[in-house]
Amino acid sequence: MKTTLIGHACLWIESNDTTMLCDPCLFSIHFEELNHYYPQVEIDREKLKRPDVLYLSHRHQDHFDIRTLAYLPKDLKVFCPQDPLMLECLKELGYTDVTAVESFEAYTVKGLTLIPTPSLLEDYYPEHGVIVRDGEVSIWNQVDTIVSPKIIEYIHRLCGRVDLAHLRFQPLLEQNFAFHKPCVLPFEEYSSFLKVAKALSPKFAVPGSAGERFFDRFEFLNHFVFPTTQEQFLDDLRDFAPEIQSSVFNPGDIAEITQDGVTIHEKKSETARFKENHDSVTAFNPLMEVPRIRTMTADPAQQTEEKQCVESFLQKEFLERLQQLEVASAWGHWKVGYRLELFGENDSDVWSIDFSKPPAIKKGYLGRVNVYEGISYSELFRLIKGETNWDFVGASGQYRTFHNVYRVVGGNFECFPQEKKFPQPLMEVFPPDKAMDREKYMKDVRRWKGHFEGG
Repeated sequence: MKTTLIGHACLWIESNDTTMLCDPCLFSIHFEELNHYYPQVEIDREKLKRPDVLYLSHRHQDHFDIRTLAYLPKDLKVFCPQDPLMLECLKELGYTDVTAVESFEAYTVKGLTLIPTPSLLEDYYPEHGVIVRDGEVSIWNQVDTIVSPKIIEYIHRLCGRVDLAHLRFQPLLEQNFAFHKPCVLPFEEYSSFLKVAKALSPKFAVPGSAGERFFDRFEFLNHFVFPTTQEQFLDDLRDFAPEIQSSVFNPGDIAEITQDGVTIHEKKSETARFKENHDSVTAFNPLMEVPRIRTMTADPAQQTEEKQCVESFLQKEFLERLQQLEVASAWGHWKVGYRLELFGENDSDVWSIDFSKPPAIKKGYLGRVNVYEGISYSELFRLIKGETNWDFVGASGQYRTFHNVYRVVGGNFECFPQEKKFPQPLMEVFPPDKAMDREKYMKDVRRWKGHFEGG
């Protein structure tokens, strides 16, 4: 059996008579044009053979790429989790042979057996890893899953010692950056990846599912969000579990798995061609300069329209909507001084609310700030219009927040723990709920459906 890394989590798996494409993303630039594959890669889609099956692990946009799914043939056999939103998108795109899979159920496609493995960390939707067997060797692709000793024990019961494991290795710090939390390697999370590897004890391991970086105006985020590398993880793995053989695995590399072992053939794929690394723009260094937030709208007339819309919303609707929320009492209880800063092309405007007294919104600064939210005019405008989502706004660095929440009452000083999340007014008015999540995907479906037909 062979696995080829096209990029990030996109794997091509083939046995003697069966081919499989996992988490297909055949365009380097993805996730609403925020990310591209890293190391950088050229993808020749014309050289990709028709796979016997598509395997989709979960709905995150770097794994469930609507653009690629619009490009691929719609009569392909598809396996995906029991996720109503994924099933709806696939149906809307025109896929006709879709199977919603269950954890630890075996599914056979010609010469391959696929066994989805569960994740402990599931929001309101499921996500899976997958075991792939061809009768001779076995692969486990962990993808983004969090697994327990019991899950690993069951993997051992199913296939013994795994021949090749694609292991999770990269903690992600997008929320730390946006919420003004420490951008440092989270030791507990990172060490858990090493513990999973040791408990699984595959014959051979490669780092998996973290081959993307920000680019263009978002490039600065690389210094804050990706705290480790393949090389660092493998150095640590060799010290932590020296019995596991391992290697870096870059786009265009092919892993050949036999009963005698694993051989990595570097840069041998005809579909994905490794281009280059630029360590200077991707190296983790949270001491680097942080650019100010800046509107994403280039047209001056559109900038003016967006600013007028936002200011009208703030003056006529914002405070009323805040006061209708259940969490409004928390802002009053803690006597919050709230500052909202809105960023244009080269300047910013500040609006404030004093919740220590009957609240009113005014332009300008208070004498204190307990809760701060900064956002570009363009992205608040799009939130008002229902045209964006918090995944994009937060991950792109277009929203940043902090809180210093305390109160002095009757000679006592009380504080809200800074490590805990405090209600953020914008995120309460525009909640990151299921409706917003659904629109994020359906917007891409509308954009790409039929785009490649006849092309």
